[in-house]
Amino acid sequence: MTEQIRPSLHPYQGKRAFDLAVLAVVLVPAILVCAVCAVAILLAGPGPIFFTQERVGRDGRPFRVVKFRTMLQGSDRDVFPDRARITAVGRWLRRLSFDELPQLINVAKGEMSIVGPRPALQYQVERYNDVQRRRLSVRPGITGLAQVRGRNMISWPDRISLDLEYVDHESAALDTQILWLTVQAVTRGTGVEGHLRDDPIASLPPG
Repeated sequence: MTEQIRPSLHPYQGKRAFDLAVLAVVLVPAILVCAVCAVAILLAGPGPIFFTQERVGRDGRPFRVVKFRTMLQGSDRDVFPDRARITAVGRWLRRLSFDELPQLINVAKGEMSIVGPRPALQYQVERYNDVQRRRLSVRPGITGLAQVRGRNMISWPDRISLDLEYVDHESAALDTQILWLTVQAVTRGTGVEGHLRDDPIASLPPG
């Protein structure tokens, strides 16, 4: 049974300072890993190293998220990735979550946080009810409570419930705990596969 998180008695005023502190600690190793990933992607075949996609951030403001390309050129924008179109390098990047490392750029720009709800697409946000829209009250994150409690193996409504739990209990201590659990999840490869296609929020719009 998952331990219940106790509500914080004070607002989390040091969130940006926490993000910048983590950035300072991981900057050099992240640059080295990103350099290796970039070379591997170039050697794997034609196409750009990165792909960007518009996502919805805090208070509904749009921004462009940055990731390493993991699929054949022109395929990496799919919501539900076709495994046949994921490159060999891309499979390793996804398995180790290295494809998310370029989002440190989004964190540096103040568009994302290290920890928070994953940024959603606009059509998904349009399907939120009033309660679910509270998910947009914090900056989206590279990792979050939903990512360490199931990631792609759980439905979007369940992910959003976990994200709302995070919004209600946001603190430096919780962020630190989630970062530690993220390391464990990445090591085990927990929840990398998944994506429930019949999900009422995540499913693609018609047309």
